[in-house]
Amino acid sequence: MARIITIPYAPRGVFRPFHKRTERFAAIVAHRRCGKTVACVNDMIRRAVISKQPQYRAAYVAPFLKQAKDVAWEYLKRFSQPILAEPPNESELWVKVKSASGTPSRIRIYGADNADALRGGYLDDATLDEYADMHPSVWPAIIRPMLADRQGSATFIGTPKGRNAFWEIVDRARLDDRWFQAVLRASETGILPDEELTDARRDMTPELYEQEFECSFDAAIMGAFYGREIADAEREGRIGEVTWHPELPVHSAWDLGMGDSTAIWFFQAVANQIRVVGAYEQHGQPLSHYVGVVKSKPWLEGKAYVPHDARVRELGTGRTRVEVLTELGLRVELVPGHKIMDGINAARLTLPRCWFAEGETREAVEALRQYRTEYDEKTRAYKDTPRHDWTSHYADAFRYMAMAWREMAVPEAASAKPVVKGINQYTVDEMWAEAARQRGSTRRV
Repeated sequence: MARIITIPYAPRGVFRPFHKRTERFAAIVAHRRCGKTVACVNDMIRRAVISKQPQYRAAYVAPFLKQAKDVAWEYLKRFSQPILAEPPNESELWVKVKSASGTPSRIRIYGADNADALRGGYLDDATLDEYADMHPSVWPAIIRPMLADRQGSATFIGTPKGRNAFWEIVDRARLDDRWFQAVLRASETGILPDEELTDARRDMTPELYEQEFECSFDAAIMGAFYGREIADAEREGRIGEVTWHPELPVHSAWDLGMGDSTAIWFFQAVANQIRVVGAYEQHGQPLSHYVGVVKSKPWLEGKAYVPHDARVRELGTGRTRVEVLTELGLRVELVPGHKIMDGINAARLTLPRCWFAEGETREAVEALRQYRTEYDEKTRAYKDTPRHDWTSHYADAFRYMAMAWREMAVPEAASAKPVVKGINQYTVDEMWAEAARQRGSTRRV
């Protein structure tokens, strides 16, 4: 006789359509304290139990592994406990549950800060929680290919943080009938009492309240260093098609990660403009890889601007990264040491001069938009230090560019050194010609 097993989960009404969906992919925008993580963990458990796929694999992914453990691990253990096939693995953060296939299904916790740990396997189901805080490549480059051979499913959940990669996913789901989509606003779900929302409005800025409780993608990202400057660039049409001058060098500005990501911006300084024509980031590659990227570009190669600590000798080799890059053929220049906030202020002053090639810098510009500090509840003020996440490498490299570009600004056409004459030495024709030249030099190019 069959035994009935009850999982201690009662879905909230707003999540019932999600649990009943037939679409392969889903995107849920939900207000704070809506219960989206609990709903998605239980949805993964249900799918793992009813699946007839042998060796079913599912992954819950949060921006950071510590965050994933704090947010979802206890939920996963609690709700899967009645159907566990063996005790939870506390070191690798996975549970195995009984399934219709006859072989246990595994659900594992991951952090997008080490998304490469996912590589090499397959997935039948994936949940990406707070996708707005992940590197945009986590989905297309890592998780999406893992679903291919098993035609696996994926769910994106989160709260808005500007029009970023999560917004693009949500917008795609809105327009594509093959996607399930839900937007759960606090004013509509009825989950939080009205008096609580009223108090929250009093304690929060209007922008933050709209973002956190009303699911607004248009609210400013709180604590963002460059949000206003990037918005100005979009409004003024400075993010779009940008041409580079073949007769002028294209320089590079580097953030050199040690066992971490390395990010590079490619730019030309033309008069009072900075034409940002490309950007590149990769993880865990030798310096020769990045030099190869620079050498493969079609433009005239300029200088490579690197942080001042690149001259520190590394243990084991006894060589500096400046020496290695120079031996590999780059003309290396050190960016002077500076305080981070001084560099951030330099970047703010630099951004109004920048024109970005949209297709080549899209991910990097999004990193600048999301680069931010965090609010300190103890001091009731934003911290002086930036938050370290996927945006940091592009932001640091841009800071180095901002500190360096003024030194190599090149005018569109170099003017000859003027010859100084006394006023009585000019003929009338020369005076008219000089006046015309001066008028022409004041025109904008």
